[in-house]
Amino acid sequence: MPEEMYNTGLVLSGGGTRGFAHLGVLQALNEESVYPDVIAGASAGALAGVMYCDGISPREALKIMKGSSRLNYMKPTMPRDGLLQLSGIKKILEDHLHAKTFGDLKVPLYVSATDLNNGKPVYFSSGPLLDPIIASASIPVLFKPVIIDNIHYVDGGVLDNLPLRPIEKLCRFTIGSFVNPVGKEESLTSLIKITERTFMIMMAKEVTEKSKKFDIFISPQELKNYGILSPDEADAVFKIGYKATKDKLKEPEVRQLIASRF
Repeated sequence: MPEEMYNTGLVLSGGGTRGFAHLGVLQALNEESVYPDVIAGASAGALAGVMYCDGISPREALKIMKGSSRLNYMKPTMPRDGLLQLSGIKKILEDHLHAKTFGDLKVPLYVSATDLNNGKPVYFSSGPLLDPIIASASIPVLFKPVIIDNIHYVDGGVLDNLPLRPIEKLCRFTIGSFVNPVGKEESLTSLIKITERTFMIMMAKEVTEKSKKFDIFISPQELKNYGILSPDEADAVFKIGYKATKDKLKEPEVRQLIASRF
């Protein structure tokens, strides 16, 4: 039986707390009456995506997520398989999501994670919701892997940071939101900073080629001035995503495209 065909698919990249920009993108799209019928996300994109797909508005999701400090997001752990754990993020999702499974979501969601045992990307779209979301956001070395059915999973951005693949043939129209531009980094003086920087460079490696596959592609370059572990900058990052999307939708060729499709 063929899978359902969707009109509009939205793909959200990883990028740590730069993912607050995805919420700005969603807010701007909705204001222009563009509502995704399906979302695919990696890492931060999975977090933004699951809240939106559960029916939480972008501004409300921003309010919920920025209500926690960096310490509440990331708890120190014994450094055997990761320096930190995402128990704070999991608690936020447990407290605010209505859905318990992918099937409970109001908008279909695909989440990329990396299967460490077999060295391949995996796309979750059914079954229990929370563990795949946390797995998708677990940056290796920084965060502990998530074990699902005896398989160790880490951040989806390791192998597919802009997961168009699971929905590419299911959508008539696709929008990509990429929040991980790589700028120059002057200071690399700690293990966490070096790991963060290495991961950012790795996540950005395929974006040029992949960006050509989208009908609309949004990639705010100003985000290079923000770290990926800085929840205190949520409002500024949200505004960058919002403004970049508004500006993109004002471009004549994009306006014509939107008018013809929506």
